Amino acid sequence: MTDPLIPATLAFRDDGTPFSPAYDDIYHSAVGALAQAHYVFVAGNGLPRRWRERRTFTIVETGFGIGGNFLATWAAWRDDPARPERLHFVSTEKHPFAQQDLKAVHARIVADATIAPLARQLADAWPMLVPGMHRLEFEGGRVTLTLAFGDASELLPKLWLRADAFYLDGFSPAKNPDLWSLPVFKSLARLASDGATFATYTCAGHVKRSLEQAGFNWRKVDGFGWKREMLAGEFAPRWRVRRHEPPSPLAVSERHAIVIGAGLAGCALTERLAARGWRISLIDRNEAAAREASGNPAGVFHPLISRDDSVASRITRAGFLYALRRWSALEQLGHSFARSTDGLLHLAVDDDEASALTGAIASLGYPAEFVTPASLADAQALAHAPLANGGWFYPHGGSLDPAALCAAQCEAAGDLLTRHFGMQASRIERAGNRWHVFDTAGRSIASAPVVIVANACDAARIAGLQHAPTRIIRGQLTLLPARIACGLRVPLIGDGYAVPIDDDITLTGATYELDDADPSLRAAGHTENLQRLARMMPAIEPSLETLDASALDGRVAFRCVTSDRLPMAGALADEATAARDATALRGAQLLDLPRSEGLYGAFSYGSRGLVWASLAAELIASQIEGEPCPLERDLADSIDPARYLLRALRHGELG
Repeated sequence: MTDPLIPATLAFRDDGTPFSPAYDDIYHSAVGALAQAHYVFVAGNGLPRRWRERRTFTIVETGFGIGGNFLATWAAWRDDPARPERLHFVSTEKHPFAQQDLKAVHARIVADATIAPLARQLADAWPMLVPGMHRLEFEGGRVTLTLAFGDASELLPKLWLRADAFYLDGFSPAKNPDLWSLPVFKSLARLASDGATFATYTCAGHVKRSLEQAGFNWRKVDGFGWKREMLAGEFAPRWRVRRHEPPSPLAVSERHAIVIGAGLAGCALTERLAARGWRISLIDRNEAAAREASGNPAGVFHPLISRDDSVASRITRAGFLYALRRWSALEQLGHSFARSTDGLLHLAVDDDEASALTGAIASLGYPAEFVTPASLADAQALAHAPLANGGWFYPHGGSLDPAALCAAQCEAAGDLLTRHFGMQASRIERAGNRWHVFDTAGRSIASAPVVIVANACDAARIAGLQHAPTRIIRGQLTLLPARIACGLRVPLIGDGYAVPIDDDITLTGATYELDDADPSLRAAGHTENLQRLARMMPAIEPSLETLDASALDGRVAFRCVTSDRLPMAGALADEATAARDATALRGAQLLDLPRSEGLYGAFSYGSRGLVWASLAAELIASQIEGEPCPLERDLADSIDPARYLLRALRHGELG
């Protein structure tokens, strides 16, 4: 189970220097945080010279602290006319500050008029204090900060990126020895690009020895402030120190991708790739985007709480938090998609479930802004309606119009998007260094170096995958008349769900019918939805009994799921090559599997498309561009489309 985060304690020494009571050490030299950051870390890594004329540049830091190193680096990037197009800064932090405390620290250390606005932007974007990785974007996405909240010794092995520079920062080796250990430096060596540099304020002997063992050369240079010496150096191993090379950008002749499927998955990909300057050809068999499952009148979004903080919970938490940031960015650009703002209630099925999950919330240390237990009285006050049980309240959960979100994402892509709607993609074919997509008549729709299949249960067929098992689940929604549940103030989920939408209409559902492809509305489906709603809101049961189920309006859509109920997101495997080399791959890892060059998948999102689509799109865009992965590596592996192929190889089912 993930350990709960313990926030940093705000404290200062008499001279105003931020201080950690837990480690009995200061966050920066008393001479000045930003001056130290620029001298030790920015200049110590040869910046800005080393990043000039680069398309991307990635820095990894071992302790974020008060963010002084990031702010100094961001300011140096802004001041450099020859700066890289995209700057990635990835940092771990075991004890992050609360937002208000971070603002208080910055108020004391940031006097530079050019950096003060950056500090305000950082504090305003500061994420909730929950474990895992949080990706923040600044400068229109050109400066990306990926914060990994948790123990560095556990998180660094889970990073997947190619680092150009390392900021070895943190409390002193005497106060925090684990951060300066050989395992930590080996984790960094796994990420280092050829010639990657490092800098640190310490010259401790065991630090130098561990750096050498991990493949880094070091040299002493003049220190900062009252420190006489510090270390700088490069990654230059004398022997092979890793099994796999860190990720690199896909080599393409042009930055043009075809996305098949214009639902939540495909439109999120369109927005994320266009934000990086890619041209997108978006193909869909319907005449407009979001006409299938993504065309439901409303969808709910919320985290997933489990007692053991399962993989599904961790992925959903990461996706939920990332989606909130992406949606806010779209809204700031003037887009609207009817996103509710009063939170969402998750009702417990019974007292046992309420007790178990309330205990889990407490043991995992979630902040109240993420989730809070709600008694029956509290829940009824929040919902403004009588309810059967209490449960949990997600202040940032809610509902929105999925089709309007898809439209906003397409609009954000602007002229980089070409729509090919009303065209059925039937098959794809690789010729040379390009993929070609053909319709049912064999005519070419589009060609590009990259294809991403994002069309639910048809994705595996088009991509020619035999080891990507998916199934459809029929879901029937019911629209209740205005007089039913019209006072409901927030969306409810539990045994079913109820979402208030325009004109006092309430959307409820949905049925869950495996392998049922019937698109017609059925009275039995409406009846089932009403029964579930009555279990959540028993006071409205008499009103429900007066309804004629056969006369109710609604909608049928089809979810796509895998057996493990996790999405498929990432580079697709070359199954033919894997079958040929099955014997050699019997003990393989996912990184060992051959991949189809330029072919990716984003499908099988089930009922969690709203919370998974944006993060999955960022993951795929990062893979294509060779950028830092926005997820811990074990989580990215759990949604890798090749995971079923790997199981088949390990079980001896191929070759």
